[in-house]
Amino acid sequence: MACRDLSRAECAAEEVRRSTGNGNVVIRHLDLASIYSVTQFAKDFLDSEDRLDILINNAGVMMCPRWITEDGFETQMAVNHLGHFLLTNLLLPMLKSSAPSRIINVSSIAHQGGRIDFDDLFFSKKPYSALESYRQSKLANVLFTRELAQRLRGSGVSTFCLHPGVIRTELIRHVAGLFPLIGGLLRLPGLLLMKTPWQGCQTTVFCAVTPGLEDRSGCYFSDCREKGAAPEGQDDEAAKRLWEESTRLVGLKDMY
Repeated sequence: MACRDLSRAECAAEEVRRSTGNGNVVIRHLDLASIYSVTQFAKDFLDSEDRLDILINNAGVMMCPRWITEDGFETQMAVNHLGHFLLTNLLLPMLKSSAPSRIINVSSIAHQGGRIDFDDLFFSKKPYSALESYRQSKLANVLFTRELAQRLRGSGVSTFCLHPGVIRTELIRHVAGLFPLIGGLLRLPGLLLMKTPWQGCQTTVFCAVTPGLEDRSGCYFSDCREKGAAPEGQDDEAAKRLWEESTRLVGLKDMY
């Protein structure tokens, strides 16, 4: 379990150990908002582990204020996409040596209506919109998965992205302050319509362990079924351009 807050991570890990009887649950520090943290985590992992069967890129922030990371990136794009992009690429050698293996990218239905603004990814020129930024980052998850599947063809590594549903977690904590109307809808009775965390993880688990999905690599899932991504998530040209720009931003070429 790669987590930013190690004290909360240890509580979660202990719950897993207790509920499953599996004592082999390890936590390590990872801050996806930091290129240094991602590269350090990947180095430590590759130095200490023998294989990697499933990588689940699940962390994220949602509609937060305009925060800038230590690397100069807008936080939603940094955490939701760039951090996962870098982490996945750094771990690819072990994923390939462990094949058949899988990469799961947790996106959102919010990718619909999203747009990758290649001229202003971090809202440096235009006014910041928490919703537009979130949609952009979730669209980036879908496009990343699509391009990654093409690049991994024949490697034995498959990749999937998904919408987990609207879930009762702390992910929505910034919404009420920025959008009071939406925040009100997320309170009762809206909370009753939201998924529990257990329900919300089912599509992730489905993509991670269901046999026979390998020929659907690059596809988008929701409610444990393959769904068509929005048209903007099926743009191969945008997917390739995003890959190239992400590689430049995180300095990936310089790391090899």
